[in-house]
Amino acid sequence: MFGGLAFLIGGNLAVGVMGSDLMVRVGADAHAQALGRPGARPFAMTGRPMAGWVLVGPEGYAEADEFDAWVDEGLEYATSLPAK
Repeated sequence: MFGGLAFLIGGNLAVGVMGSDLMVRVGADAHAQALGRPGARPFAMTGRPMAGWVLVGPEGYAEADEFDAWVDEGLEYATSLPAK
């Protein structure tokens, strides 16, 4: 999926890996806040940013607690959605 490895919960993407970047689905409401975190940038698959999704470079998840926080955020959002 998206040319990388993806982890889905109930058929909804929570987090994924694209090269050295972590792809996190945070949802539209948390998007702006997520972009303010270190290493985060918009996810633009076809050149257009996708609201509710961010890419996080290695500098944003280098520490275990940072990585865990991103994964937890992706899991929290994915589990809030209806299963597909």
